[in-house]
Amino acid sequence: LLAISAGACVGVLLSFTPAAALYTAPVAVQTQAVNVQVASQKQPARTSISRIQAITGADRAVAQDTVPSWETVHIQSSPSSAWALMVLPILGAVAGYLYSRSSNSSIPEVQPLILNDPLHIASADDYTRLVLASMTAEKFSTEKSNAIFEEAKNIMPGGVSSPVRAFKSVGGNPIVFDRVKGAYCWDVDGNSYIDYVGSWGPAIVGHANDEVLDSLRETLVKGTSFGAPSALENVLAKKVIEAVPSVEMVRFTNSGTEACMGMLRMVRAFTGHEKVIKFEGCYHGHADGFLVQAGSGVATLGLPDSPGVPAGATKGTLVAQYNDLASVEVLLKDNDVAAVILEPVVGNSGFIAPTKEFLVGLRELTTKHGALLVFDEVMTGFRIAYGCAQSYFGVIPDVTTMGKVIGGGLPVGAYGGRKDIMSVVAPAGPMYQAGTLSGNPLAMAAGIKTLEILQRPGSYEHLDKITKKLVDGILAAGREAGHAICGGHISGMFGFFFCEGPVMNYQDATKSDTKKFARWHRMMLERGVYLAPSQFEAGFTSLAHTEADIDRTIAIAREVMKLI
Repeated sequence: LLAISAGACVGVLLSFTPAAALYTAPVAVQTQAVNVQVASQKQPARTSISRIQAITGADRAVAQDTVPSWETVHIQSSPSSAWALMVLPILGAVAGYLYSRSSNSSIPEVQPLILNDPLHIASADDYTRLVLASMTAEKFSTEKSNAIFEEAKNIMPGGVSSPVRAFKSVGGNPIVFDRVKGAYCWDVDGNSYIDYVGSWGPAIVGHANDEVLDSLRETLVKGTSFGAPSALENVLAKKVIEAVPSVEMVRFTNSGTEACMGMLRMVRAFTGHEKVIKFEGCYHGHADGFLVQAGSGVATLGLPDSPGVPAGATKGTLVAQYNDLASVEVLLKDNDVAAVILEPVVGNSGFIAPTKEFLVGLRELTTKHGALLVFDEVMTGFRIAYGCAQSYFGVIPDVTTMGKVIGGGLPVGAYGGRKDIMSVVAPAGPMYQAGTLSGNPLAMAAGIKTLEILQRPGSYEHLDKITKKLVDGILAAGREAGHAICGGHISGMFGFFFCEGPVMNYQDATKSDTKKFARWHRMMLERGVYLAPSQFEAGFTSLAHTEADIDRTIAIAREVMKLI
């Protein structure tokens, strides 16, 4: 109808137009070149991009370097204007019909762009991103994910292998992943997402990095597990020792939880004391002794502690307030403490940064009272700096736990420290800890290559640049829409809360509007942005994230902030 009306109006106009009417027409339209590499495998499209006109052959050569110019075309009117009134409405109807048909077709010339743009965004302007974001939200479907998850609930507790994956705190069913690459992930329904979880931190060089995969293939043909010493353990151990100031010796494990369990036993064996101090909201794995006000998954599920943990297991665990030295000092004065253990940057209550004074004060207090200082750097290790958080802040603990990044995406953990402390670990000393798959050659190979990549110039500068832009953009979008919001980042680790802030500890974090976060999370997911499904988890960027990824995310965030 609009096309018919437009045609009629043009007909009437031409009826009263002088014979020598002038019409200005564009000769060429300048297009912005998009440098892409053709993928070998066709990526499933989230939406059909139908209104992009590709310029090929000689036309492209003209258009790339041509500034739009205009020519004057003389249109001669016919002796009679009746034809305009009759014919143009019909032509308008035909044009409208053909245009609507074309919106449902696939333009062959566009296929190279679709193949090479994982998120199918050929234009860089914010308006186009917003339009496409709305389109993807309308067509978002997770039918296959839902079916798989419903089946999983009958064969696995809650349908998942780790609680936070179940989306309990944000509502709806989780998406089921099919594959990942670079900064992106795809679900079994073919939806693509910009990923800011990164397998909860390990994917710092990007998912399925080609160099890491090559290293894994080379190692894989030699065997998947030895259960015996391998040279790769020495290589990764030396890289860790060279990078991390506190580490003189290291013991590899299979997970961060296992590393923290070994560390806890070791510090008690070394000092002869049983009590340890942890901080409310800090998570150190699911060992019995640590599941006291642990934040993260426990907070997400609304469980103050975990049933099944005997009272005796937590009897030696004391809890202080993060960023509050006075709460630590009281406990140190009144108890014989083996160690003070903390996340140097909290990631399991959302992203909470320490004050420099807090970390320096902990170093001084533990030294004064004869306790060890332990940094749990499973999350921050090699992420916020190559030498971990301890090198970033210039505060050196006695013992460090690590994981995630040092395995390059494969299961791994480690704990290390001064030689005199580590020497109590069997077989060098009496403190027993073992693991069948510890030092697994595949994890060692992936970790070695990942650390090599991170050592290259500009790696952490890139992480800091894109993460700052992302967080600043999200915060600005939230404030523009009238929301109370705060947040921050250090290098490739970030987070934000729907509250005024500042958030300095777990109690501050609980003031965040979790219902609003749940709405935000779902709407961002529907538009192709995958965020941690909990207000109480940090987010992560990678070397694979681009400025275009960040721009698109901010544009979508701006739209969603207005809707929630």
